[in-house]
Amino acid sequence: MPQEPRNFFQRLTGARLIGGSAPAEDEMLSEPSEVVETSFHPEPEALEEPAQETEETYSDEAGTPATEEQEGQLTVDVFQDDQNIVIQSTVAGVSPDDLDVSITNDMVTIRGERRQMYTVDPEDYFYQECYWGAFSRSIILPVEIDADRAEAKIRNGILTIRIPKANAAMTRKLKVKAS
Repeated sequence: MPQEPRNFFQRLTGARLIGGSAPAEDEMLSEPSEVVETSFHPEPEALEEPAQETEETYSDEAGTPATEEQEGQLTVDVFQDDQNIVIQSTVAGVSPDDLDVSITNDMVTIRGERRQMYTVDPEDYFYQECYWGAFSRSIILPVEIDADRAEAKIRNGILTIRIPKANAAMTRKLKVKAS
């Protein structure tokens, strides 16, 4: 049975709609909007709606068909204290062996995979909101860091990466040589 294309929210969160169909955008409004009459009357050709891109043709990455499974995007909190940049993310159900954290001078990339423990027929789901599969996230760092002293820990399903800020106050003096 072919899988229906996922909308933006489903691709972002990994959630899937099981059975039934998604409500139309106008059905999702909680309150009716107020109608205000104006004296503006557009020309008939201005009433035609522009052609819109359909979900079936949408892809986040160039050259990747929308029907292929795409990587999930990890949600993160990034903050600082006096000495460190701290990145936290929920990675419940992910083994530390299934995580890869790469740090460069200006970016941190977290990749991993959340593996399902059970094989479930899609028709047997009542809800399927958890994201299973490969995920990644790259974060551009706002300050210079000391990547050599960075550390990553998982506690209670929370990944915490602590990266010391580079000591900007430390200056290095060079002796000028005559050539």
